[in-house]
Amino acid sequence: MPLELIPVRCLTDNYAWLVHGNGQTALIDAPEAAPILAELQARGWGLDLIALTHHHADHIQAVPEVVAATGAKVLGNADDAHRLPVLDIATRPGQQIQICNEPADVIDVSGHAIGHVAFHLPDSDLAFTADSLMALGCGRLFEGDAAMMWDSLSRLNALPGQTLICSGHDYCHGNGAFALSIDSANEALQQRLADTAAGRRPCAPATLDDERATNPFLRVAALRDALGMTDAPDVDVFARLRQMKDSF
Repeated sequence: MPLELIPVRCLTDNYAWLVHGNGQTALIDAPEAAPILAELQARGWGLDLIALTHHHADHIQAVPEVVAATGAKVLGNADDAHRLPVLDIATRPGQQIQICNEPADVIDVSGHAIGHVAFHLPDSDLAFTADSLMALGCGRLFEGDAAMMWDSLSRLNALPGQTLICSGHDYCHGNGAFALSIDSANEALQQRLADTAAGRRPCAPATLDDERATNPFLRVAALRDALGMTDAPDVDVFARLRQMKDSF
């Protein structure tokens, strides 16, 4: 039976994600303690595990308070342990862990940050991608380069199309406006933005198929001609799109 998925809005535009099932509850990233603890209390859930995607403060700063309140274990990338809260469970990309007693693959999605990982739960069709692949966009290249991020997005794009992409922020307004500015004839994009604006569907999570149809950073092949880059490698088209978004 698929796990129950609860988005928790934190700070200004962050998402934390609660996952519940098989007698356990896990949290993906800990931006702000109060809304996370309030959601747990409202549902009568304890917390067994906090799985961290990367070291940025708006994803880890509430770990001490949440651990103090719940006793949850903390899991993260061993290769980035020096920038993470103290880890009870250290993992690495390519390994498989357990989240709520389901297998979860740890995927290297460096680019936004070196050592950034995503968690893919194939049995429940969930992928927690934080600031790598995001709703209608991707993260800025703070530590990695375009080639690194393109490799990361390509790994995520190889997941099954029905996978729900659970990203780390609600940047839907800005990402949607940029996508529309360079892909204005895209009917799937127009419909997604209209449905989100009307409250008929949330911007996130969305399936990977939805992202493939509407996210410009996964639509390199469809956009290369419009960018005057017909013969350019995919990674160069991606780099141009990321530069355009940075200055949008």
